[in-house]
Amino acid sequence: MVAPIIAIHHLSFQYPQQPFILQQLDFQLFSGQKVALRGANGSGKSTLLHLLLGLLRPTAGRIEIFQQRCETEANFVKIRGRVGLLFQDADDQLFCPTVAEDVAFGALNLGKTPEQARKIVSNILGLLGLAGYESKITYKLSGGEKRLVALATVLAMQPEVLLLDEPTSGLDATTEQRVIALLAALPQAMLIVSHDLHFLQQVTQQTVNLTQGRLSNLVG
Repeated sequence: MVAPIIAIHHLSFQYPQQPFILQQLDFQLFSGQKVALRGANGSGKSTLLHLLLGLLRPTAGRIEIFQQRCETEANFVKIRGRVGLLFQDADDQLFCPTVAEDVAFGALNLGKTPEQARKIVSNILGLLGLAGYESKITYKLSGGEKRLVALATVLAMQPEVLLLDEPTSGLDATTEQRVIALLAALPQAMLIVSHDLHFLQQVTQQTVNLTQGRLSNLVG
């Protein structure tokens, strides 16, 4: 029997002095599976992604990633290089002065040489239509450009799993189609939060809905 890459069991979460935003969630993500996570604004979709990377801790339940139970910061440190998270707000992801430095940061942190990192940066920026952006100042970019650079920082780490929060937000139609083609061709498992149905229909094979703190069954 094939084991899931990510498994959550009876997962619940509440922010301090707030009602539960997630209640008794059960979910599994398998190798190569691309799943859309849908729900209303404020339903807890981004919160769930943050829990899966250890940026928040569940109130109850457990998280298993790569067949390892993840409870402590030490547990999550071991898997963060293998799981890439695209934040909903690109400004939360970009902190280096230039595009090349931002995109190379994760790869260098994972032990790539400067030459290897430069090649990764060039390749990823080319795939996203950002060739020549290496020396551009990150904070001066448009919202859509920042979104692409943030995605590039995630892809440059070559993770085994992608957790993507609104990856097409702010993109024009041509650029969105480029991102669709790229993500659809990638082999990694993905859990994607998006309100963009056109995008989801072309990239994901299944959908799970988060409503009133609970997940529905996966549907085609």
